[in-house]
Amino acid sequence: MRSADTRPLPAERDAEARGLGLTLVPRGDDGAFDAAATGQGLTPDDGVKTMVVKVSGNETVFVLIPGTRRLDWVKLRSLLAVNKAALVTPEAALEATGYASGTITPLGSASVLPVYADERIRGRRIGMGSGSSDFLLFTDADPLLDSLQAVVGDITS
Repeated sequence: MRSADTRPLPAERDAEARGLGLTLVPRGDDGAFDAAATGQGLTPDDGVKTMVVKVSGNETVFVLIPGTRRLDWVKLRSLLAVNKAALVTPEAALEATGYASGTITPLGSASVLPVYADERIRGRRIGMGSGSSDFLLFTDADPLLDSLQAVVGDITS
C-alpha cells in the first residue's frame, strides 16, 4: 500500500475491504510491466491481462488471463455456456469499469461484474492494472480470485 498522505485508489480501497494485501509500484516511463515485475521478483508470465467481454444475453464480464497467453474464445464460450462473446470497445470498457484500457482491474470497478479467470493464474503472485496509469498492482492470485468469486477454468492457448 502507498503512504497515508496520498489518496487511495478505488482498487486499494476495494482490496482493503476484501482483506487483500497488495503492492502498488509506479509504472516506468514506458508504462511497461517487465521492469516493475522484475523488481517484485516476478516474470512476464506473472502478468495478468484484464479484459471486459460482452457475452450472449448482453451480460458483461471480466476475463483474467496470463499476459503471455492468448484468450481461446472457444474455451471461454464453453466455460460461460454461451454462443457469443466479444471484447467491448475501450469506450464501453471505460463506461463499465471507470478505468481506461491498459489499467483495468476488477478491484474498485464502477460496476460489479462476474469474473472468469484462466486456471494458470492460480498459485501465483501476479501483477495487473491498478485502475491508474501511474501504478501497477501486485497481489496473490488465490485470495484475489476467491474474493471475487471468480470462475476458474482453462480459457487460454
